[in-house]
Amino acid sequence: MLTEYIQGSLRHARYEILRDDGSYYGEIPGFEGVYANTPTLEECREELREVLEEWLLFRISRNLPAPVVDGIELGIKPVA
Repeated sequence: MLTEYIQGSLRHARYEILRDDGSYYGEIPGFEGVYANTPTLEECREELREVLEEWLLFRISRNLPAPVVDGIELGIKPVA
């Protein structure tokens, strides 16, 4: 489920070439603070994936909500 969530999130990513230095900027709408800025598009995609994974681990460790992506909801379920 986590893999599908990450892949789904990355399908919604937006990338652009920055005019001032020609680098690539990527972000995922709805994921505040998840962005990357690198010299190539491939590096930008990889860095964005890493940032997303770290962001998710942090939120899960703090029991904070994450956006629902393509019908997938992440969360910690209480265990009796």
